[in-house]
Amino acid sequence: MVDFKKIIKINSKVRFGKPCIRNTRISVFDVLSWLASGMSIIEILEDYPELNELDIYACLAYAAQRENSIRVAS
Repeated sequence: MVDFKKIIKINSKVRFGKPCIRNTRISVFDVLSWLASGMSIIEILEDYPELNELDIYACLAYAAQRENSIRVAS
C-alpha cells in the first residue's frame, strides 16, 4: 500500500482543512468523487497534470485507512 502520509496533507488554511494532495488544492474527496463517477485514472491525470498516478493511489490508501479505523457503536 502507498504511504499516503508523504502525499496527503492537511492544512487548516487550504480547503477548510480537508485532506489535499501535496501542495495542491485538490482534495482526497475530489479524487474519490471523480473515480466514483466513472473517471479513469488516465482521465484524471489528463485533466489535472499536476497529479501523478501515485497521488491517486495515495487518496485510495487514505480512504482505506479511514474506513479501517471507523468504530461501529454497538
